[in-house]
Amino acid sequence: MSEMTEIAEIQTERGKVESWRLHVLIEAGYPLNLAERLASSEADLHLAVELVGSGCEHETAAEILL
Repeated sequence: MSEMTEIAEIQTERGKVESWRLHVLIEAGYPLNLAERLASSEADLHLAVELVGSGCEHETAAEILL
């Protein structure tokens, strides 16, 4: 396998993960702009959902996580 093929596969996999994270965040009620930032970051997805489930505002949760 060539190096370019490996890079393309890694980027494709990252895109799938990011898309799934975005979906979960939107389902948790995050506005699109915050969901996109969180989805592409290293933020803990489960904590992001847990925070808003416990009553934290989406904006505040994003500030904590980012």
